[in-house]
Amino acid sequence: MSFTLAGPVLEGSLVRLEPLNHRHGPDLAAAAEENRDSYRFTWVPSAAEVDGYIDAQLARAAAGQLAPYAQVERASGRAVGATAYWDPRLWPEGDALCAIEIGFTWLAASAQGTGLNTEAKYLLFRHAFETWDVARVDLKTDARNGRSRAAIERTGAHFEGVLRNWSRSWVPGEEGRLRDSAIFSITGEEWPTCRANLEERLARARTAASSPVRTEP
Repeated sequence: MSFTLAGPVLEGSLVRLEPLNHRHGPDLAAAAEENRDSYRFTWVPSAAEVDGYIDAQLARAAAGQLAPYAQVERASGRAVGATAYWDPRLWPEGDALCAIEIGFTWLAASAQGTGLNTEAKYLLFRHAFETWDVARVDLKTDARNGRSRAAIERTGAHFEGVLRNWSRSWVPGEEGRLRDSAIFSITGEEWPTCRANLEERLARARTAASSPVRTEP
């Protein structure tokens, strides 16, 4: 039987990753209208665009290209962002997953620096490596996005290089242009060390979750 990309609910203590659905729309619309200063290199829908954004993600899911998630903050029960598995690559036999990318990730300003991003990545990595038994997980970002690159490196992913003119630019004023993409990965052999490091960071994040000062560990 060939592999079918479908992401289950993934439960953490700070975040619950739920398969994206239109019921998340009102929360995501509110999340997207918080301070948008950190979104320069990432396309995040406006409140008016959320329904179309969800339709597009669900269409990609129906085509087997994507498993989109809403990031639901456990403390409030609100969807505060999104993420996804996408670009699944199969072994030549076509019956098992070889590699997967994690992308389409964004968080409301109020959820940034809270540990949610760290835990969401941990849950996605763990499922990919320990349930799907992938050989690698990919992540990429605009090569100019220093903040995103630093966040990816903190997960334990290794920088592999920059692919020039690799994917669409989301920077205002660069419509129709391509960006250089910084490529990162974690391999199956690296996952145990990466997992231990992420679990240490999450332990600190959970301890600090009720602190008024929020700093991503």
